[in-house]
Amino acid sequence: MRIGFGYDSHVFTDAAKPLVLGGVLIPDSPGLKAHSDGDVLIHAVIDALFGAAALGDIGSHFPDTDAAWKDADSALLLETAMAEVRAAGHQLGNLDVTVICERPRLRPHVEAIRARLARILGVDVAQVSVKGKTNEKMDDVGAGKGIVVHAAVLLES
Repeated sequence: MRIGFGYDSHVFTDAAKPLVLGGVLIPDSPGLKAHSDGDVLIHAVIDALFGAAALGDIGSHFPDTDAAWKDADSALLLETAMAEVRAAGHQLGNLDVTVICERPRLRPHVEAIRARLARILGVDVAQVSVKGKTNEKMDDVGAGKGIVVHAAVLLES
């Protein structure tokens, strides 16, 4: 067994960009500033997967200096990352994600996000956990300026 931990954070943008979390469009919320589509949740999951498999990090595979990844669909990046993890001889045991933000409220979207992540990763939805938390008004995340995500994965070889 191998354990990986991922983290990512993005600030909200004033640009007309949709918010995507876990491959799910979240309506009525500003998007996140990023080189790709800004799916902060998927970015943290990718880092957790690569970390558990000792395959580097998201930046080494999909650098933000490469125009090929400009506005990229993070769901496709996650599919690619999972394929690399499988090619290294591992399979996903489970994924646990914590999304920290004051807005949007995550609860109405949790089941759709879990289902989407399970489809992308090729696992049963029971292997995917997504939780939403606030930062109780502390720091910039608590002030509603962005979103932070922590992800943990267990890989089985």
